[in-house]
Amino acid sequence: MTIETTLLEKDVVSSFSKAHSEPAWLESFRLDALSASAELPMPRPDKTKIDKWQLEDMKVNSVTSETFTSIDELAEDVKKLINPDENRSLYVQRNNTAAYLTVSQELKDKGVIFTDIRTAAKEHPELLQKYFMTTSVPVKTNKLTALHAALFNGGAFLYIPRNVVIEEPIQAIFMIDNAETELYNHVLVVAEESSSVTYVENYISLVDGKETIGNIISEVIVGNNAVVKYGAVDTLSKDMKTYVNRNAYVGNDGRVEWALGLMNDGNTISENITNLHGNGSYGDTKTVVVGTGKQTQNFTTKVVHFGKNSNGYILKHGVMKDEASSIFNGIGKIEHGATKADAVQESRVLMLSPKARGDANPILLIDEDDVTAGHAASVGRVDPIQLYYLMSRGISKTEAERLIIHGFLAPVVNQLPVEAVKKQLTEVIERKVK
Repeated sequence: MTIETTLLEKDVVSSFSKAHSEPAWLESFRLDALSASAELPMPRPDKTKIDKWQLEDMKVNSVTSETFTSIDELAEDVKKLINPDENRSLYVQRNNTAAYLTVSQELKDKGVIFTDIRTAAKEHPELLQKYFMTTSVPVKTNKLTALHAALFNGGAFLYIPRNVVIEEPIQAIFMIDNAETELYNHVLVVAEESSSVTYVENYISLVDGKETIGNIISEVIVGNNAVVKYGAVDTLSKDMKTYVNRNAYVGNDGRVEWALGLMNDGNTISENITNLHGNGSYGDTKTVVVGTGKQTQNFTTKVVHFGKNSNGYILKHGVMKDEASSIFNGIGKIEHGATKADAVQESRVLMLSPKARGDANPILLIDEDDVTAGHAASVGRVDPIQLYYLMSRGISKTEAERLIIHGFLAPVVNQLPVEAVKKQLTEVIERKVK
């Protein structure tokens, strides 16, 4: 069953909230966000015009789907994403429906909460109201964040109590097998003081054929001395234009490590922002991208240093094929007072065809004297000498290019801290560079 309307009026949003039996506070939250969206500007990704993308044409949308009683019922392409030996805590969302959830008894006994975002709003309202679009991605960041707050239709909530260390990875899979699905997903991860967790998510489209919009926001709250390893592999269809905002707020001596494989086939705007508020905080972002077809993508990775002795690192490698174009913006910002901060970034783009386009823009914004910072960036084509060397040893041109691409992306893939993400990314890269 699909509920959809293009009339973004308050009564429509209110009816949507009531239809899902949401608490009164959430309905009010949605309506306030809808009002705010009318006055807010669109995001302005550097060097990419999104005026004609119509990302703001979001509508009330909810596709209700059948649930699963076991992972055996999942499509084969989804089963491949799961390691039953590792993933004892797994959430699967089918279109906009919470379709499957299992949480290990060990995590339950430790007070860990892992559930879909709507259930969390009903059963854990005090936590949702405290952290949902208040600390990491405020509602009024821009028009798309406000519309997201008003219309979000899925997502997950993960809460790790103080001093709880989780060894097993926790996984969420957001699958689309109905072309009518508009995906406005919200993921909220809260790691309290001295806790630790590895979270992995997969976005996967199994269908295409209709132009849709994705508006995805992830918020990560890292408490003092807490550690969050956040892995993601995005493989949404060519027909979905997507705005992705992944954002972390890090406290004293907290640590966040991003491992992102951004492999959508459609036009994508991605913002990955780490705010190092705490003294001694640490943020590390590793990203790999492969662009194909005629898609246009813009990836902004930003680390903002507020705390003293904070360390922020950015490493991004991208490969552009066919007529794909991509902008890599890397921003290291050190605020006044963040003494002894260290901001380092590296962005590299490899273009495989004459019509492919890539641009890497390293930016350092420093308002403090006693800091260290550095950047490196490159954009180029396949080295003909490398290609000749491989082909002279009997390797076909196609196979030689494949080996060069894997070698180019390996410095990022091999350093990813999440083994599951590393394995999945390698398989996706293999498929896209054929």
